Amino acid sequence: MQSIEDAYQRITDAIIEQLEAGTKPWIRPRRGNSRGSLVPRRATGEAYRGINVLMLWLASELAGYEENTWMTYRQAQDLGGQVRKGEKGSLVVKYGTFTPKEREDDDERAIPYLKGYPAFNIEQIENLPDRFYLPVVELPAVAVPHLGTVETFVRNTGAAVTYGGT
Repeated sequence: MQSIEDAYQRITDAIIEQLEAGTKPWIRPRRGNSRGSLVPRRATGEAYRGINVLMLWLASELAGYEENTWMTYRQAQDLGGQVRKGEKGSLVVKYGTFTPKEREDDDERAIPYLKGYPAFNIEQIENLPDRFYLPVVELPAVAVPHLGTVETFVRNTGAAVTYGGT
């Protein structure tokens, strides 16, 4: 098991690496098949919180994942899936507290802990149930019609419209 300091250092190193590359890892571009949410989700559908959101956004961005669902190796196995050979997990941390049952001083203070473990994006996993995959949407065969009235309206607002960005 890794220590709290190791987990903190791995998180810090990943953030610094992205900042040095000119990327703000806390900004997630709006893209992908996020099933209506930009916040990374567990296999249960529950949203990740805290530093895990940042870490999984960063992992998604670096790997180019379009999906926002993550799970552990064991969760994938329990669902009949298999993490593809050679895939690397992304660091997720669990923070909590515990109170030792037996203490010499009878002090019932909770002791904090931080545990790191790997999570895999569903794009790294094969044979999951269909509910984890979005259906393929066919692209329209006919081009989207040009809406002259919309173009005229936008032009008449005087707004400066630009396209691009990262």
